[in-house]
Amino acid sequence: MKNYKKEITICLGSSCFARGNKSTLKVINSYLKEYKLENKIFFHGSRCFGKCELGPILKIDDKFYEQVNEKTVLDILDENLKDI
Repeated sequence: MKNYKKEITICLGSSCFARGNKSTLKVINSYLKEYKLENKIFFHGSRCFGKCELGPILKIDDKFYEQVNEKTVLDILDENLKDI
């Protein structure tokens, strides 16, 4: 397995997906391509984090982000990936 600098896990459970992670998934993919981070970030989906009431959920390394949407995810990515 590659040596990635960060891991991003997006919840693709039905609740988070229906509440916006479908759009957030596209935004993250675009961001990683735009900044040429596809080979530095391990980006993948997960079924459920068990925090449906706080969703949509995104996890970067060991930190969870709640109520993520298309707009807030850009700030989250900038904050976490600026030094990569």
